[in-house]
Amino acid sequence: MNDKKNLDWFLIALIIGISSFGSLIIYSTQIYKQGTDWQQQLIMVVIGSIVLLALSNYRYELLLKYHWITYAITNFLLVAVIFAGETVNGAQSWINIAGFQFQPSEFAKVTLIISLAALLHYRDASKLPNFLPIVATVALPWALIMIQPDLGTGLVFGAITLTMLYWANANLGWILLILSPLISAFLFNIVFPIWLIFIISMILIAWFTLPHNLKSLWALVTLFVNYTAGQLGHLLWDLLKPYQKDRLTLFLTPEKDPLGGGYHLIQSRIAIGSGKIYGNGFLDATQTHLNFVPEQHTDFIYSAIADQFGFVGGIVVILIYWLICWRLIMIALRSRDNFGSLLAIGVLAMIAFQTIINIGMTMGLAPITGIPLPFLSYGRSSLLTNFIVFGLVEAVANGRIMKIQKPHRFSVSRR
Repeated sequence: MNDKKNLDWFLIALIIGISSFGSLIIYSTQIYKQGTDWQQQLIMVVIGSIVLLALSNYRYELLLKYHWITYAITNFLLVAVIFAGETVNGAQSWINIAGFQFQPSEFAKVTLIISLAALLHYRDASKLPNFLPIVATVALPWALIMIQPDLGTGLVFGAITLTMLYWANANLGWILLILSPLISAFLFNIVFPIWLIFIISMILIAWFTLPHNLKSLWALVTLFVNYTAGQLGHLLWDLLKPYQKDRLTLFLTPEKDPLGGGYHLIQSRIAIGSGKIYGNGFLDATQTHLNFVPEQHTDFIYSAIADQFGFVGGIVVILIYWLICWRLIMIALRSRDNFGSLLAIGVLAMIAFQTIINIGMTMGLAPITGIPLPFLSYGRSSLLTNFIVFGLVEAVANGRIMKIQKPHRFSVSRR
């Protein structure tokens, strides 16, 4: 029998509370423009809350049987976007059905978490051959998303995959080796001496963590792959759109283009700084209400919070996200099976990565990648996606487990 006492009501309260607060902040950014986005956001908060509570009663382990169906549907929608999608802010990521726009790449995050959790439920990542089905599962939707192109969601995919692999007992050295080509692509063309130190470190990791009977081969493969990635760095750079190049470079020196690509970040910093300790007050912050910061109700909503509620308000928001992540870890640790534990960790990776990157980019600590701030940024697809994944997490907390054959439990030593 289902017992609602097992639900994490504290987590539910945090999610509904911060989502409702997000609608209020969106209202504050559009009050003088008579925008209605806050109303749509609030309606989605209500719908999302109902979805969350409904899914909390769902027997989530049934997804082990049907996860390939959701995976196939998601990839079909991602293909449909390429041929019939609408372009918004340089990315062809949206599908319009009867006047309602939704973003399949947002829902792809859900199916990715479910599919990886299902695969790793039966075979953990402690053995190198088990990586192959994981790579194949991630590669297809990731490639379709990058074609759009949606760099932000592509990065979220990477964060989810690597975190879930680590939770499923993957060797940390292997995860570093997976990341190494991307790092080499930057270091090789920017700071070559540091690249040399980095590649030596990667060769040593390959030597000591990969199969012992092929040490020399793995060391050579590591060198070849990283050197090739470095050489291809210029080619990959040329494939990026102009606005994507600006996002990746201007966060370091936005003053080089103060009226163009650097304008967003400069105005965001001014808004955050103008809030000082306690903020300028709700509906009294000039940087927010005079529309100095573009996209303030979406990507740069954290600057509106800091402008109106100051350093204290910004820290409170970060604390709420920390509490959400803490509850996710607790649910993962207490899950009765590997599948539920991995679902919770996948959601943790998605929320934590998006939060860190979004808040970081509003301050100039990370590139501007178009990643929304979970529950606060305006976006119906993004908000509904977040409520869906937390509904599944609450189902894990609820403990509705049917009698199934379970594999060997993950080692809890690293947790």
